Amino acid sequence: MHSTQADFLAQVEAHKGMIHKVCQVYCWNPGDREDLFQEIVIQLWKAWPGFRGESKFSTWLYRIALNTAISGLRKHKNHMVYMEPEKLPAEIKDESDAEEKEERLRQFYSALRQLSELERAIIMLYLEDKSYEEMEDILGINQNSLRVKMNRAKEKLRNITKQS
Repeated sequence: MHSTQADFLAQVEAHKGMIHKVCQVYCWNPGDREDLFQEIVIQLWKAWPGFRGESKFSTWLYRIALNTAISGLRKHKNHMVYMEPEKLPAEIKDESDAEEKEERLRQFYSALRQLSELERAIIMLYLEDKSYEEMEDILGINQNSLRVKMNRAKEKLRNITKQS
């Protein structure tokens, strides 16, 4: 079955939240997130003719998005500038509850960035309620190894968050 450009655009539009999450996990600067988003869409478009629907579109998208993010990160590692989240200007909110949630989210992303690229991917997919079977399809790692890596990543996150 040959899919059209309109089909591709509809799928990307329907799943753009997933792409934004990948960008948020792998880039801390809004400009970098925008660049990564565009690069992921380009890579999806290049791979689109090969998508045969043998897996769910979301599984296929995650595989390409994560590979693009991780390979881009490795390529530009020497050129990246890291800024501590605490040094970023905080948005002013009227509700203290919203401020508290935003601060917890900032702390979570800060802790997440201290994990390896693979650990970040596993935690992100876990938070998306992906099954180990889906994670295996996306990451190409068998379920037993995934379970071990998941437990180690959770433990690392616990230790990082205890320190802050």
